[in-house]
Parts: sequence; structure tokens; C-alpha cells
Amino acid sequence: MKVLLLADPSSAHTIKWANSLNEKGLEVFIFGLSKYEPDQYNDNIQIESLKTPDKIKAKLDGNFLKIMYIAALPKLKRIVNSYKPDILHAHYVASYGVIGALTGFRPFLVSVWGIDILTFPNNSFIHKAVVKFALKGADKVLATSEYLATETKKYTNQNIQVTPFGIDTETFSSNSLNSCEKDEIIIGTVKSLERKYGIEYLIEAFSIVNKKYPEKNLKLILVGGGSLEKKFRQMIHNLGIDDSAFITGQIPYNQVVGYHNKFSIAVYVSTVESFGVSVLESSACEKPVIVSSVGGLPEVVEDGITGIIVEPRNVNATAKAIEKLVLDSSLRKQYGKEGREMVKRKYHWDNNLNGMIEIYNNILTKNL
Repeated sequence: MKVLLLADPSSAHTIKWANSLNEKGLEVFIFGLSKYEPDQYNDNIQIESLKTPDKIKAKLDGNFLKIMYIAALPKLKRIVNSYKPDILHAHYVASYGVIGALTGFRPFLVSVWGIDILTFPNNSFIHKAVVKFALKGADKVLATSEYLATETKKYTNQNIQVTPFGIDTETFSSNSLNSCEKDEIIIGTVKSLERKYGIEYLIEAFSIVNKKYPEKNLKLILVGGGSLEKKFRQMIHNLGIDDSAFITGQIPYNQVVGYHNKFSIAVYVSTVESFGVSVLESSACEKPVIVSSVGGLPEVVEDGITGIIVEPRNVNATAKAIEKLVLDSSLRKQYGKEGREMVKRKYHWDNNLNGMIEIYNNILTKNL
């Protein structure tokens, strides 16, 4: 089976889907617009990318970026005609979904990822029309969570099939060699330092607990970079927790699992979230998790079993949840073990991968 993926080749999710499909015997071609690291892909995966530099992309507003996608359409059509895929699958409806629909190729699938449905259509009636157009052109629409599927239904009459980003539980597993030292408790998160991820609420909550229990040797590690990194560093300084709170900056994806294993408690208190891959990665590493009751996050945490769910934007509730786990090491261990079992049961990568291949096969046999 030949699959042409329209997706950001620099995305960890694209890399994971492409390599895994290829390892299952599918022939994979990726068309994208971003720079990427070739050595992150299997050797026999073909990639065609315009490789737009990040600095140029950052200077362009959303409208110009969309024009870039449309300008790429003739090249994409030539690739479709020469490669002759069995399946055309676009990841992210507001960009790759649009040019995929414009090719007129069938069968065509669209996977919605998050902000392409949660925020993009709200910008104007034109943005909403763009989303509806891309979804209408698809033979099948996929979403990463039940929450995102429900939101997508606002723009299409199609049935939405949920295809989660599964977790490789062999890679993401508890590793005592990377685990935190016994004399410190590390609270951590793996997220871009952007407003929607609620990092400021985590910093404030940590500061409260840290000052209340100085003898616990608490540490906060924010794993990731982003546009608010400078602001958060200043916030840490203003709160007087420079010796306890640290920001790693952007790191390669292959280093993420090591940080998950350093954590004693993982916290994800986003204000907008379509799913929760990082939460599941933490759970797979047997870490107790604290999440906000936003979007798809409650789907990936069993409250009081694998972690604690708190109200979004609620510093005190987040601090109380952190405090509860800081004071109870046996509860941390219990939540962590239950979390890994939940991931293996509901979000194992092989099951999700086989489910996607089954969708492809059903479309090719017209059994939608």
C-alpha cells in the first residue's frame, strides 16, 4: 500500500506515524513545508519539503502562510500524478487538509490535531469556511480524542473516527537509572512554553508548595522552549525560586523519556488541550499526573486512580494536588502503576497503529 502523507515533517507525531507505517510494510511518501532532520526517518521513506526556514515562517502572519500552502499545490499535484498513492492522508485540517482537498484525489483522509479545529475556525467566517471545505472534501475524518471529535462535528456531518496518538510503552517505561534522587521530589512538565499550556499556574502552585515544605527539597523542571520562556524565567526569579525551578529550553524528542523518568510528579494544567500525549507518556513511565479539566485531558486520566484532575486556571487547586502527592509517596507509586496499566490497556501504540492501517484497508475496499 502506498500512502502519501501531507504533514509537517518536523513534527514528532509525523515522524512516529511515518516510520511506524513504513515498518508495517507500507510505502510512505511525505509532502510538507517545514525543515526537518532526515536522519529521524527510515531510509526508504521519501520526503518532499519546501523547507521554509523557521525565521521566515515566524515573520509571516497566518494569511501569508496559507498562501504558501496554496502556492505549493501545483507541486503536490505533480507528486500525486507521479507517485500514484493508494491513500492521500492530510494531518492538520487548516493547511494540509485544504491543499489535499484541492488536489481532488480520492481516497482522501483528514486528521484534525487540535487548534486547527479549536481556535482556527473562530478567527472569521472565512476561516470557518476553509475548515468546512477541507472536511467536506475528505472521505474520512479522524480525530485524536473524543473531545476533538465532538468539536469537529460542528463543521461536518461526517462520522468522526477517534485515532489517538498511542504510546510506545517499551520506550516510555519506568527506568530507575534516570529516576530522581531519593532526597528530592521533582515536579515536572513537558510542554512548549506557550500561554495555552498554563505554565504560569504551575509555577505559582509550585512556589506555594515549595515555600510551605522547604524540608522536602522540591524541584520544578519545565521541559521545553517557546515564546514565553523569557517571561517564565523572570517569573521564577520574581518568586524567589531560582534555586528550585529550571527551564531546559527546547530539547530533541529522544531526550523526552529521560525527563519523564526524572519526575516524581507530572503536571499538565493547560487552558486549551485537544488530547494529552505528554500526559500518557508520563503515565507510561509510571508517574502520577495532575491535569486540568480541559479538552481531552480528562480522557487520559482516571481521577483518583492514575492522577488528579483540577480546575483550569486554579493555582490553589493545583497547589493542593501537588501537596497531596508530595506528602504521600505510596500514593505517587500507586497512581503511577495504575497509569501505566491504563496506557497499555487503552493507548498502546501498536493497537493505535493497527487501527489506522485497518482504516486504510477499509477505505480501499469502500467499507467506510
